[in-house]
Amino acid sequence: MCCTAVSLGAKGTPAMPRTGGCYLFIWHGGGMNVSVLVISDSFLFVCFVVFSVAEKSMESSKSQILHSAMEVGQTSVEKAVEHVMECKKIDLCTNTKFREVLVTCLLQITGYRQLLKGVEAKRKQAYDSHNLANEEILFQLWSLLMPTVPLSARISKQWGDIGFQGNDPQTDFRGMGMLGLLNLQPTFTNRRPCFAFRYFASQHQNVARSVLSHSLHPQYGFSFAIVGIDLTEMVYTFLRKGTLKCHMYNVAPAAPSLRDVNEVFCILFSDFDKFWREAKPRDIMEFAAVRENFRVHMEKCLENPVQGLVMHDTITQFES
Repeated sequence: MCCTAVSLGAKGTPAMPRTGGCYLFIWHGGGMNVSVLVISDSFLFVCFVVFSVAEKSMESSKSQILHSAMEVGQTSVEKAVEHVMECKKIDLCTNTKFREVLVTCLLQITGYRQLLKGVEAKRKQAYDSHNLANEEILFQLWSLLMPTVPLSARISKQWGDIGFQGNDPQTDFRGMGMLGLLNLQPTFTNRRPCFAFRYFASQHQNVARSVLSHSLHPQYGFSFAIVGIDLTEMVYTFLRKGTLKCHMYNVAPAAPSLRDVNEVFCILFSDFDKFWREAKPRDIMEFAAVRENFRVHMEKCLENPVQGLVMHDTITQFES
């Protein structure tokens, strides 16, 4: 790719030639180094590597203005960028493109941090069976996955048909709390909250039912709900460790949201189903080994700075 280098010294003196509609902004000096790739005038693709450089540079800077810029809310990002440019003595009027790129950069960095805080809060929030909203969503999960089979009672062995361990699904959500169930990012026109399972079962219904069908295989089956909760923990760990930054920075146009986390969950569930079937384990006792191999596989996929995970809405048959 042909790019043009632009160096901004401590005083922010720019030189901005154009080559093929591509720019490479490099801002150094004053304890901060930022590199941002801009492809064309209308579309900004800020690479994971570039964002990482920007974030680490701002973290290591001695400037309190740069530090505080990474902690502002989404509505305050543009004002924070103005403060940073004033601090670095970069003219706002003559460096509008740089300003746009830095806004995008900060939206992603601050958005990821806020997203992690929100997900962590949900993980610590316990499922409450006395909460009618929680119970309603649980019943909706059954209806989405088993539309032709009525649920006989709230406490029922039927929950095992969709992979819960006991007669009461509440006990299975203890490890991940509401993160295993509830996601307050509204994604439906009725503005009701949704959770990862419901999102999977409604937004990717055919794939979800296909995975559920595979989970009931007499030899290579697995507990659908329990595996889903386990994969929720994997997504949470990826998010906390920063493994998901590459994916989020590439697929989210601005700040990543809880819906983006939901999509990652769906992709991992669908991919794990295929991974499990291809592994053809002797029994469920091999789950831990297959799961670890899958985790390593997904981490390698997520390390690719120019590729995001993609959900493929296709139904596959189990090859026995």
